[in-house]
Amino acid sequence: MTDLPLIITSNLSELEERNRLDSVGSRVGKPLSFSRLVRTFICISDCSYRKGNLKMVRQKKHSELTLSEYQAEAERTDHTGDDPQDGILVSVLGIVGEAGDLATLFKKKLRDGNSYTVYPEQCAEELGDILWYVANLSRKLGFSLDDIARTNLAKTNSRWGNFSVSPPSAKFLDDQYPVEEQIPRRFVIAFNECNVDGRLRVVLSRDGVKCGDSLSDNSHFEDGYRYHDIFHLAYAAVLGWSPVTRKLLGCKRRSDKRTDEIEDGGRASVIEESISALLFQYAEKHNMLDGVGRIDSDLLNLVTRLTSGLEVREASAGDWEMAILLGYKVFRLLDRHRGGIVTVDLVAHELKYQKAQATKK
Repeated sequence: MTDLPLIITSNLSELEERNRLDSVGSRVGKPLSFSRLVRTFICISDCSYRKGNLKMVRQKKHSELTLSEYQAEAERTDHTGDDPQDGILVSVLGIVGEAGDLATLFKKKLRDGNSYTVYPEQCAEELGDILWYVANLSRKLGFSLDDIARTNLAKTNSRWGNFSVSPPSAKFLDDQYPVEEQIPRRFVIAFNECNVDGRLRVVLSRDGVKCGDSLSDNSHFEDGYRYHDIFHLAYAAVLGWSPVTRKLLGCKRRSDKRTDEIEDGGRASVIEESISALLFQYAEKHNMLDGVGRIDSDLLNLVTRLTSGLEVREASAGDWEMAILLGYKVFRLLDRHRGGIVTVDLVAHELKYQKAQATKK
């Protein structure tokens, strides 16, 4: 980290002696904590250069350190220049450079194995350098590290944390509407395949009553898209949301004109159909998601943006991922067995598939 005048490399042993390295924890078998890392780096950046030697001028006591406190301390050692754009560029390039140094340490560890005994403390130093540049860049862009940390945790929890789909006792999006305008909490849909004028089509029915129009693949090539209504049923099961399913089952919320227009209307249905078509293109390039446990974050983020103006906006990326993977799991069964019967359970957030009984000739 060449921009800080307070780097210790040749005098690392002095710092190690002062802090006994238990502040990092690497020599005593302790895990490397964020607070220990930050405290060590502040000790490094609180040195001054005098006659070729690094001399400690102040050492922060081993107390807990917040991100905002670190950012304020790091600002005192900023020598990236007065020009705002140049300062930002230096910080960006500094992050890249220090990340490269960290990668070099990892390469050495792979090469030298356990003989590379200084690996932990050198990693701590490089991580501290990266942290300094991140704090510096954040400040110059007008952000606090606290705000960035909170936003990032919200994002990662949405993607990788516990799913936020409602537990069985929670309310559904349509609880306040008449029963006939609610998506049934549990229902069964039959997918029946037939041949019409030489083209394969799928007809959906519930209790023997046809639901919607028969569907073909609408493609020059047979790809199974005629079964894509299963995706809408998966959204209903996991998210409690699907304007298309409402139309298929005849449970649009017509008692509230605004909800009928905005949440159950044409635009919401087009958005849902667009999501299904977009995901199908993705699935075709990923073995129809067979054996796939995760969906690309960029794709999930696009889906959540597309639905940000609708009642399903509270669903997280993880919720959407769960719905997508469940839908494709059943889609593959429907396509393989040329139809079948699907039980949709909104309470348990499940789809259950069973093969249709063969018709006796």
